[in-house]
Amino acid sequence: MRRRAYRSIVPAVLAAAIDLAGFVRARQGLHDASASTPATAAASADEAARPAEGSVRPITRYTLPPDRYQKARSMGLLRFWGTVVGFVWGVGSLWLILRSKWSARCRDWAERVSRRRVVQAFVFTPLLVLTIQILGFPLAVLRNLIMVRYGFSVQGWGSWFWDWVKGDLVMVLLATIVVWVLYAVIRRSRRRWWLYFWLASLPIGLAVSFLQPLVIEPLFFKFEPLAQKAPALTASLQRMIQRTGQDIPPERMFWMGAADKLTFLNASVTGFGESKRIVIWDTTIERMTAPQIVFVVGHEMGHYVHRHIAKALALGAVLLFALFYLGYRIIYWLLGRKGAAWGIRGLDDWASLPALLLLMVVFLFCVTPGMNALIRHYERQADRYGLEVTHGVTPDAGQVCAQAFQAIGDSDLADPEPSSIMVFLNDDHPPIAERIQFCLTHLR
Repeated sequence: MRRRAYRSIVPAVLAAAIDLAGFVRARQGLHDASASTPATAAASADEAARPAEGSVRPITRYTLPPDRYQKARSMGLLRFWGTVVGFVWGVGSLWLILRSKWSARCRDWAERVSRRRVVQAFVFTPLLVLTIQILGFPLAVLRNLIMVRYGFSVQGWGSWFWDWVKGDLVMVLLATIVVWVLYAVIRRSRRRWWLYFWLASLPIGLAVSFLQPLVIEPLFFKFEPLAQKAPALTASLQRMIQRTGQDIPPERMFWMGAADKLTFLNASVTGFGESKRIVIWDTTIERMTAPQIVFVVGHEMGHYVHRHIAKALALGAVLLFALFYLGYRIIYWLLGRKGAAWGIRGLDDWASLPALLLLMVVFLFCVTPGMNALIRHYERQADRYGLEVTHGVTPDAGQVCAQAFQAIGDSDLADPEPSSIMVFLNDDHPPIAERIQFCLTHLR
């Protein structure tokens, strides 16, 4: 399963506050999917194309064919080193911007345009963010090459580049607002700016999380009512959701067209409040059975029942508080040593932004293993809930769960034998092999 609704909220809060370089881009959804078998004459063509439930082979453990096994082992290493290289590249880019005094030049240009701070923010921030994104473009190209090489992406380069541009435009808009707020509070209070900015970042993060499924995701993928695409699946999901005591009507269940870009399997419960919804990727509907999708969504509902979203919001708030306070304690020392060489006049200078980002990126990298450990715990709780809520409704729920994870692992090329070090440092989900064994043994 990929990142879920609750998983996306912590990065969204962080992104709204400090992710101006795009280092913590949040992607919602879970690397799981299911499809329903044709049940009525009204079932859509998508439903008719799904695998028959009886044709799915029994699962006893996570296995891959020899060629895919080798690819999965290679992907495990690529994912780990991709995280390390991405961090080093990001830190290096920010350091280069500071040493070259590029941020000071961007500040000078902004100040020449206008004396009004809000206008300066809308000149300086796009210049800096686009510089960071351009410096990171080679890594983005390399990531897409790997996605294509390993069969995760079927998107053409023109379409991929347009998505990259749209993502940058969204980032620029969000970053400009956040940077204007940040430097407004810095200028008002040298001693308590970190506290005031922390308070301001929380509603911004909530707003981003609320709007992401309504505004941002439709910029990249097509959404249609699930009831029109897969009526039988919609009915099955509705029966399961009623058992959970949650309220997600069919009007909030959506089909998402991903097959023209990606081959991943994915389904999720995203958003909160009036934006809460179930999203099923078309790739999932084509390649998984209805009981598997019901388990996957049941897993997602487990995050709501166990209040993982509320807990993640609280975790994000505490983490932001600690990060901003640490930034406050260190930034004056850093600027005292290097500020003059970087052309920075003080903390209230727009040009100090890359130095603040540099500290935040390092802090986030250090706390990520701890965050991942907590999220793996949440995932295990949701796995248990998904099994239990479908037990008695889905025949042989444990086997269906194992089949779902086998399909996910094969689609994602999940490493069958990840090292404990890689799991600790890099993974926010338990290993697929471990999850399959849990499915097969929990209900016995």
